[in-house]
Amino acid sequence: MGKVPVRGRPKVPRWARLCAIFGALLMVLSGGVLVTTQVLVARYAGSVKTGDLFGDEAAQGAPVQARSDLKGPLNILLVGIDPREEDTPPLSDSIMIVHIPAGLQSAYVFSIPRDTFVEIPAFPKSGFRGGRMKINAAMSEGSLVPGGGKPDASHGFELLSKTLTQLTGIQRFDAGAIINFDGFKKVVDAMGGVDMYIDELTKSEHLKPDGSKRDYNPRRNGNEHPYEGPQAVYKVGNAHLSGWQALDFVRQRYGLQGTDYGRQRHQRQFLKAMAKKATSSDVITSPGKLDAVLRAAGQSLIFNGRGYTVVDYGFALKGIKGDAITTVTIKGGGIGGKGDYKGEELEPAATDFFKAVVNDNVDSFLLNHPAFISNDTP
Repeated sequence: MGKVPVRGRPKVPRWARLCAIFGALLMVLSGGVLVTTQVLVARYAGSVKTGDLFGDEAAQGAPVQARSDLKGPLNILLVGIDPREEDTPPLSDSIMIVHIPAGLQSAYVFSIPRDTFVEIPAFPKSGFRGGRMKINAAMSEGSLVPGGGKPDASHGFELLSKTLTQLTGIQRFDAGAIINFDGFKKVVDAMGGVDMYIDELTKSEHLKPDGSKRDYNPRRNGNEHPYEGPQAVYKVGNAHLSGWQALDFVRQRYGLQGTDYGRQRHQRQFLKAMAKKATSSDVITSPGKLDAVLRAAGQSLIFNGRGYTVVDYGFALKGIKGDAITTVTIKGGGIGGKGDYKGEELEPAATDFFKAVVNDNVDSFLLNHPAFISNDTP
């Protein structure tokens, strides 16, 4: 194993431009320049957990050596899970799909609203018989272990991916990751915080102004808002957020325009702010800070590249620049009347968008449907 350079600016291998962003955000694909030496590559890749997320035992690790045989188009599934107790089945707080066209020079990122009302297929591994419900339930139903036992998040991811295949027509995800949002706190703190523009007043449902938990009262407001006491508040304007503040901010949806759609917008803004900070000279030229960021990033996710490592993806996606990443918004409408809300039904045009993803002609679709392009900049 080589030594980390100590003089001058560290030389950045061209193939490694996306590795750290791939770790913290995995596929937000900001074109970051983070991994500076083979030593850090090894430490980073070694800290990333792998799991059999697709049920095909394709999570076997490979030597930490970049490969160049990944071809597009690629579809990657990212699932952010809400921090919960270890014995509690996880919920998919954020569901993102990244589509990378053939040529690997651009990327499209879109979210599936977690309240989307869908048919979740039967899943013998967890004893789930199938049924129509909100899509975020797939993660928890698939994670259950028959006869009791600690929930298996990898199985939950597998059921969610099968559910998304039915919904979108994407027959095979080329890679995937479970991202623990709680782990992002360590990443953000390792970077020294992130700078964001808060585009609308956001009040915390969960935390007090000092970051401690709000008081829980299950009898309050019919359990819809069971927390009470002082709230952390994020006012409109430029803000510097610490780890706990950033995580708390992206978890909120009550009171936002569009509720869950507002939260999705904030999550995308946060990922971009995180990418910008991670690629700043303040992080890149500081070996100690860089190493802390990389290891915290790796520890915040479980990855499956179907035989390819994070390093392999970093090499393959080196040509994607920040301005070549397009975020797409898929909207829907509520199902059920007042007091009988069942979930969200995606707009009819979403079916055509999914077909464009499958056929790898998203650029043509967006040319004719510009309303799908997200405007996340305040």
